[in-house]
Amino acid sequence: MKIGIIIKREYLTRVKKRSFLIITFLAPLFFAALMFLPALLTLNSEKFDEKKTIAVCDESKMFVGKFESTDFNTFIYIDDDITDLKLRVKDGEYDGVVYIPGTSLNIPVNAEIYSVKQIPMTLVSYIRSTMKTTVEHEKLMASGIDPDIVKAATTAINVQSIRMSDDEEKETFDEFELMLGIFLCMIIYFVIFLFSQQVMRGVIEEKTNRIIEVIVSSVKPFELMMGKIIGIALVGLTQFLLWAVLTLAISGVASTFLPAQDVFSTGTVMAEQIEEMSEVTDSQATLQMVFDIVNSINFKAILWCFLLYFIGGYFLYSAIFAAIGAAVDNETDTQQFVTPISLLLIIPMVCSGLIASAPDSPLAIWLSIIPFTSPLGMILRIPFGVPIWQVVVSLSALYVTFIIFTWLASKVYRTGILMYGKKVSWKEIFKWIKY
Repeated sequence: MKIGIIIKREYLTRVKKRSFLIITFLAPLFFAALMFLPALLTLNSEKFDEKKTIAVCDESKMFVGKFESTDFNTFIYIDDDITDLKLRVKDGEYDGVVYIPGTSLNIPVNAEIYSVKQIPMTLVSYIRSTMKTTVEHEKLMASGIDPDIVKAATTAINVQSIRMSDDEEKETFDEFELMLGIFLCMIIYFVIFLFSQQVMRGVIEEKTNRIIEVIVSSVKPFELMMGKIIGIALVGLTQFLLWAVLTLAISGVASTFLPAQDVFSTGTVMAEQIEEMSEVTDSQATLQMVFDIVNSINFKAILWCFLLYFIGGYFLYSAIFAAIGAAVDNETDTQQFVTPISLLLIIPMVCSGLIASAPDSPLAIWLSIIPFTSPLGMILRIPFGVPIWQVVVSLSALYVTFIIFTWLASKVYRTGILMYGKKVSWKEIFKWIKY
């Protein structure tokens, strides 16, 4: 009953704060802007990005006609002195000039681009790739090798990774699984420390204001700790839920002013530019690969594990951070305690490459079972497939450790919350636990 009262107090106190309301309602606007602003900028790019006219001064004569004009760039081949062309660029007649100097060698490999304003990177990349293709073609011809034969001999090798189980065989995509695991780890890492530090700051604030002296006289330290942890967890879940709902609502309203076909035209415009500068890939094969990747991932299992490890990791580190808050007088003194605790969660991120390359190695297994590293270690392994028993053992260890550390932290809480003006060390904290 008392835990429920504390949860209610912690929850209502924080959701009524002005900072909570501002962040909760401004963040969805920021997320929606990230979704639609690129589309708006692309659709209106003609208002602030004009078609560029580029002069080409090729003294080698090898690249004449190789640079093709597009809807974005016009290439004009001029056999004139480069000094005069630079002056024309300064006068605004051309946006830039590509100068390919003559060379005593048969094949030139250098070029210079002169402009007053910055030349887009895509244009520079196109010029570089066109020159590279032309030079390679000429080298092959000079060696008596037909470039078409070399192109026909170029073969893409596709090696599929098939994971077998008792009842099925499923293709896997290691790179995508690694990226998914790291993305989920980053979310867990930042959210755990964000809300765990809120627990710590709340304890320090109550200790400073002497409010806690009244509270601990009627509530057991364990009940107070558990109530604070769960109450702030509910605040975080409320904020995430509101972010999701408001972001979807704002996106829906914005889409009425920006039609869906216009939004997706952003990708179309970018794809057209890339197509003009590189070889076009097989869209059907790409689409099929996307479907194969999506079908290879067990998103339901990943989501459940993500939620369970997120909640368990938050509970565990919140208990530790609450004990730190009870032991110190101000936030400045927390660094000596927070830094080593933070390193525990960073270890799986540092070892992410090793975990991805060998998800069933002893190192990966132990990092996913030890409670202090399992919230991130197991999430890195889950996309690759993990035996059920390891997940059960890992979660059991995580939540049991949370209960144990909440009890230990309550002992630190009981002693440290009433101590003021004393610098506390790890040795002192261990003494409080033994009391």
